[in-house]
Amino acid sequence: MTLDRARQLLKVQADFGGFYNANSAKLILSEVAKEHGQAAVDGLIRELFLDEIFGFAPGTRFEGGLAIGKSYP
Repeated sequence: MTLDRARQLLKVQADFGGFYNANSAKLILSEVAKEHGQAAVDGLIRELFLDEIFGFAPGTRFEGGLAIGKSYP
């Protein structure tokens, strides 16, 4: 998945907000993490204000649709 496509999909989820859309956003971010790494995930969280909408903090790892705390270098 390209970052542009992920950005488009995440914008749709963020516009709706809510529990189910947060789960969808987690799945999208887990795919971004696999293909582009944690820095790309953190960038999307900041860019799309996912921290304010869904409570995703930069540094949170997303694996298989789960948010797993913060990753530390």
